[in-house]
Amino acid sequence: MRVVVDGVRALRFDDGTPVRAASGIAPFGDGWLIVQDDATSAAWRRAGSATPVRVLPPVEGHDTFAEAAGTKHLKPDLEVACPVEVDGEPAVLLLGSGSTPRRMRGVLVRLEEGRPVARAADLRPLYERVAAVLGLPLDRLNLEGGSRHGGTVRWYQRGNLAAGVASARVDVPLEGLVGAVLGRADPVAVPLGEPRRHDLGEVDGVGLAVTDAVALPDGRELLSAAAEDTPDAVDDGPVVATALALVDGDDVLAVARIPEVGDRVRKVEGLALREVRGAEVHLLAVVDDDDPEVPSAELELRAVLD
Repeated sequence: MRVVVDGVRALRFDDGTPVRAASGIAPFGDGWLIVQDDATSAAWRRAGSATPVRVLPPVEGHDTFAEAAGTKHLKPDLEVACPVEVDGEPAVLLLGSGSTPRRMRGVLVRLEEGRPVARAADLRPLYERVAAVLGLPLDRLNLEGGSRHGGTVRWYQRGNLAAGVASARVDVPLEGLVGAVLGRADPVAVPLGEPRRHDLGEVDGVGLAVTDAVALPDGRELLSAAAEDTPDAVDDGPVVATALALVDGDDVLAVARIPEVGDRVRKVEGLALREVRGAEVHLLAVVDDDDPEVPSAELELRAVLD
């Protein structure tokens, strides 16, 4: 497999402000919903336009969060954006990373009369059970990716080899997740599958860890991964490489590095499938540069499955 970058664009809202810390992307209406992990709003990107969509209420009066402002600990850290249905209508499920108790929320965003509407819920009991299934203490939990497989969501733990944590996943019924956010199901009762772990290798001594996933029509998956030199699930560190991994069930079939853009590594944190043409998979990827002053980038990626 090889990866080609076919295009790159800086993401800005219509008023010129940057889309910050893009961490997930999913189809939404006639465009794409891009989640910001350090803000209470997402970006609805359509042709020639990007508008904010409130997905959570302010946290202690703040709508954006940054380490320099002393508010990073308050951020909701929404990391997963997964296409789902609610009562037969398309929607997007957003999920927090779970790396702190504040980051254990789920949000459903759907269109009502053409306008985005969000509903959120505290899912801490579910996150606690996921951590237990993965065999992790809560302070090591860092759920950053999710892919849709029919009626199942594969929820991915971002590993950290330096901390002895493997990249892993647990399967969760889509109906149960959606029901838990809508208050129709008890988060404690949502069934969880057996854990599955993936070894994606390392670059310059730094382990590649899953940042997102997308299902392919033939049942395989493409995972995005970053080799980030950080000691834990909260602190940022230098990213030495990013890659895509082709996975079939428990088997890693291929790993290919994503080329640098502008002579630097771009930390891909969100993936969405555009189309498959023969052996070529066309994707949209969003980048979190860990800098609130820098607009997040959207990459047009092409994975050639040799």
